[in-house]
Amino acid sequence: MPPFPALFISHGAPSIGLEPSPARDFLAGLGTTYERPHAILVISAHYAAIHPTLTSGEQPETIHDFGGFPDELYQMTYPAPGDPALAAEVASLLHASGFEAGTDPARGFDHGAWVPLRLIYPDADIPVIQLSINMAETPEWHFRMGEALAPLRKTGVLIIGSGSLTHNLRAVFSGGFQIDSPPPAWVTDFADWMNAHLQSGDTEGVLQAIDQGPHGRDNHPTLDHILPLFVAMGAGGSAARRIHTSTTYGVLAMDAYAFGS
Repeated sequence: MPPFPALFISHGAPSIGLEPSPARDFLAGLGTTYERPHAILVISAHYAAIHPTLTSGEQPETIHDFGGFPDELYQMTYPAPGDPALAAEVASLLHASGFEAGTDPARGFDHGAWVPLRLIYPDADIPVIQLSINMAETPEWHFRMGEALAPLRKTGVLIIGSGSLTHNLRAVFSGGFQIDSPPPAWVTDFADWMNAHLQSGDTEGVLQAIDQGPHGRDNHPTLDHILPLFVAMGAGGSAARRIHTSTTYGVLAMDAYAFGS
């Protein structure tokens, strides 16, 4: 089996599991794009910890970590098995690279993992583990964490960073945007800048995107949804290829990238 690319996907609102959109269609077809992985490692915007922490339960629960959405979403589950042995292996890789990594057998799958995975691999029969981000650490720190994960790609593990290329929820709620609203220039300018720097392999530029990219802070008032991209970029080890682009609710760029072969 050739090495998997490391992926970055934009998961958008939890309702992507219900509402038709180009991004939903993309995710629903993504599982047929590559060979079936032996396991999946997700770095989600919604799992943060002081030290890199991996879910290590045998059967993680589905966490409905959102509010105000249709009842149908709260009835959805994603009963994929965990993989304690893989969690321990990943923790060892991180330790070898100087990270104080640990495991958490009680942590379940948050919606940054299970909502897109329910579209990508609806049978929920591939083992899944999650790895936390750290909101107090830098893009460079997350990139180095991704580099430590790179060997997993040769062992049949699909690494997925799950966040959003742009993510300003205050603008969503205050701007009157609908799911199919056209994006404003401050969103497209940032997305286009990111695409140019990602596809050219400008790692240093991408790591400085929030401060140097156009409207970086407008698109990411907090860094949680962009940090998984830096992890995926570190794990992929080469220039990116954009595999999807669209927006939902005007200001959520739903772009996805593949890093590596």
